[in-house]
Amino acid sequence: MEWRGRRQSGNVEDVRGSRPSRGGFGGSPFGRGGGFRIPTGGGRGGGMSIGTIIFLVVIYFVLKMMGIDLLQVMEGGQVGSPGVEQTEIQSPRGSAQEEETKAFVATVLAETEDTWNGIFQANGETYQEPKLVLFRDGINSACGMASSASGPFYCPGDQKVYLDMAFFDELAERFDASGDFAEAYVIAHEVGHHVQNLLGILPKVNRERQRMSEAASNQLSIRVELQADCFAGIWGKYTEQKGILEKGDLEEALNAATQIGDDTLQKRTQGYVVPESFNHGTSAQRSTWFKRGFDSGKLSSCDTFNNDI
Repeated sequence: MEWRGRRQSGNVEDVRGSRPSRGGFGGSPFGRGGGFRIPTGGGRGGGMSIGTIIFLVVIYFVLKMMGIDLLQVMEGGQVGSPGVEQTEIQSPRGSAQEEETKAFVATVLAETEDTWNGIFQANGETYQEPKLVLFRDGINSACGMASSASGPFYCPGDQKVYLDMAFFDELAERFDASGDFAEAYVIAHEVGHHVQNLLGILPKVNRERQRMSEAASNQLSIRVELQADCFAGIWGKYTEQKGILEKGDLEEALNAATQIGDDTLQKRTQGYVVPESFNHGTSAQRSTWFKRGFDSGKLSSCDTFNNDI
C-alpha cells in the first residue's frame, strides 16, 4: 500500500504516555451494547477464580492496615478519582518504528475519512469523522476499561476507535496476517462500526440484543461484524480506485479476515470449535463479506440483516 506522503488525519488522539484513571473500571466495552472489537482469541476461561479474587481482596486490606495503598502503588503514587479522565503526557513518543506506525494509522484514517465523506455527501448526508485513540497497555473509554489484550475496538458511547499499536505485531506474529493492508483492514473494520452507528444500525441492534438470549444475541452480533467487514471492503475499493494499492494487498486483507474468523481462532486457542459461541463470523464469512464490499463499492451490497450470511 503506497501510503507515505499522503494526507494524515488530524483526528488521532495519542495518549500512549498516559495512565488510565480508577474511574470506569466497573464497565466492560465488550458486553451487550458495549464496544465492537477485533477478536483476539481471548474471552471465556481467562478470568480469575472466586478464590483468587478473595485472596487478592484480603491482601489489599492487610496492606491497607500497614499503611500501604496498593492502588496508589499500581498508579505510580497518584490517587485517581472516579470519573477523572486520563492525564496525558504531552507529545508522547515511542521508537522510530512506532512513530512510523502512528503516521501510517493517521494516513489510513484519513483515507477512510475521504471515502465516507464522499459516500455520505453523495447521499445528501454529512459524515461525522470519528476520533482514533492510540494507547498503551490499558484505556478507559466511555464503554468501560479495556486492555491491549482486548484488541482494537469501537465505542459507540464516545464515537471513538481505540487501538494499541502493539496489536499489529500480534496480528503478524500470532495470527499470521502480516502486511500494511492487513493492518489497514483492521482500522477500516472499526471505522465500519462507526458508520453503522451513524446510520442508526448499532443503536437498533443494541436495543434488540438486550431482549435476546445469548445464542440469539451472538447471531445478531455476527451480522453486525460481517457488515463492518463489508464496509471495510467498500473502503478498500475506493482506495484501489486511487491507485495506491500494490500487488498482494487485497490478499493481505482477505488473509487477515480469514485468520480472525471465529472458527480459526477457536481452533488455534482451544483446539476445537463451538459454533453456537461464534459472534464475529467464520473465516469464510468474514473474507466473503469483505470481498463483496470490495467488488461492489456499494452500501446496498452490505445488507447482512436481510440476506443469508
